[in-house]
Amino acid sequence: MSTGGESVFDEYRDAVERPIYRLFADYGLDHRAWFATGMTANVIARGASLLPPLVLGIAIDAVFPASGSGAPYELPFVPQTWLPTTDGGQFALSVGLIVGAFLVTAVFTWVYGVTANNFAHRVMHDVRTDCYAKMQNLDMPFFDDKQTGEVMAILNNDATNLERFLDDALHDSARLVVMIGGIAAILVWMNPQLALVTLVAVPAMALLTRWFMRAVEPRYVAQRKAVGALNTRLENSLSGIGLVKTTGTEEYETGRVTDASYTYFERTMAMLRLNYLYRPGMELLAGLSFGATFVVGGWWLATGEAPLFLSGTLTTGTFVTFLLMSQRFVTPLSEVSTIIDQYENARASSERVFGLMSIPATITDADDATALRDPSGEVTYENVTFGYDEEVVIDDVSFAAEPGETIALVGPTGAGKSTLLKLLMRLYDVDEGSIALDGHDVRDLTLESLREAIGYVAQDTYLFDGTIAENLRYGAFDAADEEIREAARAAESHGFITALPEGYDTRVGERGVKLSGGQRQRLAIARAMLQDPPVLVLDEATSDVDTETEAAIQRSLDRLTADRTTFVIAHRLSTVTDADRVFVLRDGTIEERGSHDELLDAEGSYARLWRAQSSGVAGGALD
Repeated sequence: MSTGGESVFDEYRDAVERPIYRLFADYGLDHRAWFATGMTANVIARGASLLPPLVLGIAIDAVFPASGSGAPYELPFVPQTWLPTTDGGQFALSVGLIVGAFLVTAVFTWVYGVTANNFAHRVMHDVRTDCYAKMQNLDMPFFDDKQTGEVMAILNNDATNLERFLDDALHDSARLVVMIGGIAAILVWMNPQLALVTLVAVPAMALLTRWFMRAVEPRYVAQRKAVGALNTRLENSLSGIGLVKTTGTEEYETGRVTDASYTYFERTMAMLRLNYLYRPGMELLAGLSFGATFVVGGWWLATGEAPLFLSGTLTTGTFVTFLLMSQRFVTPLSEVSTIIDQYENARASSERVFGLMSIPATITDADDATALRDPSGEVTYENVTFGYDEEVVIDDVSFAAEPGETIALVGPTGAGKSTLLKLLMRLYDVDEGSIALDGHDVRDLTLESLREAIGYVAQDTYLFDGTIAENLRYGAFDAADEEIREAARAAESHGFITALPEGYDTRVGERGVKLSGGQRQRLAIARAMLQDPPVLVLDEATSDVDTETEAAIQRSLDRLTADRTTFVIAHRLSTVTDADRVFVLRDGTIEERGSHDELLDAEGSYARLWRAQSSGVAGGALD
């Protein structure tokens, strides 16, 4: 869990350098053809959109005698010999250029839209799937400590922010550069002196933008943290809705969500308050640029005298072009705030994405890991010690299980029973000692072959939202329909499955909510039978069902445990009387070991608990 209001990813997020650069370097290069095509189309479209006001101003001065300027008809970068000499020809060319510019703008805007969206969505697909794959490979301690809402915020909110940046902000940025650069070039070409008046606000805009970027960055980071905290609170509240309703704590949970939502509101408003200063400031400066152009140029044209430090003449066509261009100047400059918004949002999100990608996974395949072949199921623990956060949970445990043997683990809650067997599956790695399967240290085996050799049936059975057949096939994806039915019959599940309206095609709902606990448990057993592992772990597989259901499940387990090494974790000692050996755990050590009869004769804690449970004494527990 996060502490002190800090995000659980802060340590890794803070270490990320140049996150936007990494986004392009790690993911954008694979789709650079789409990016290059889109940006080229965008530049052409925006450049073409500047042609009509330029041609209009030239035509006013050269073609229309009412303007009185008599200026020559000339276009930048076009040889004079290529241009028509008659007024009619020049007018026709002007009309053609203006219409053509609109057509080019429309066509290349469409090209940009298609290619830019392809680029953005392809990159985001890669980012989202890589993040998910990374989380799949992280160690169990990550999932013990981290909050689901934080993870979902990265996969959804942060990925969406990056997608919006790649799609919209890049378009707007390229448009801004082309428009400002193109407008400045045209204005300087037409009248360098008046251009200085029109462009005088640009340095002030640059300074305001620099201040905004520095001030808004930490506020975006805080907002992203608040999003993660809110998602976590919502996920926890909705996941525990049953507990909320049965304890009547709806008001309490609503209060917690309200607090998280208000924190998000405060962080968002802190960010927006800067926008409320920046955006009007940029629009004011852009407006002043237009106003200065109109006042100075209008005076110059009306009086025929150059004002202030200016000199020379100003034609009507040039003045019209300046007004149209300076008006177009306003829109892209006023959108700088939006671009900065999207950039800073994307920067904060990409830091979180790459922060997640930087989290190390310690439980991985060794460089020389070998695949386990035809395991028999011999398991050996030798001086195994393990702890969480410097607290010892398993302390110097040693034992060996022969192939086909059943070993039961009993003990009080927190004794380390489940942890001991999770070490076998390498959900965690031992701190000291070793665990071997068929004589191979589990750390020297590939994770895939190790976990394929071990079947796991938990107390809290998890089913995916899908059909019964899909859930039974999970982990044995190539199993035929008849194999599924055979496994279901062996787990005494076939009867209730076929009684359902759609049989094996019945959807079980999220986490299997449409089925009872006993039904879910028997499906888990059938799934393990279908996988046919040589080693089986049963973690409290019958603790939360009624006696009749327990009897049915126990019959299924008897079939499942035949001829395979089995570890049974149980609180009900009646379920482990047939085990070859029983280990009594306390404080991470094996306090007693032996068969059921041997432990009864030893008159230890096992015998006391047996007598308490057999006589129906409430709360009978190992002490």
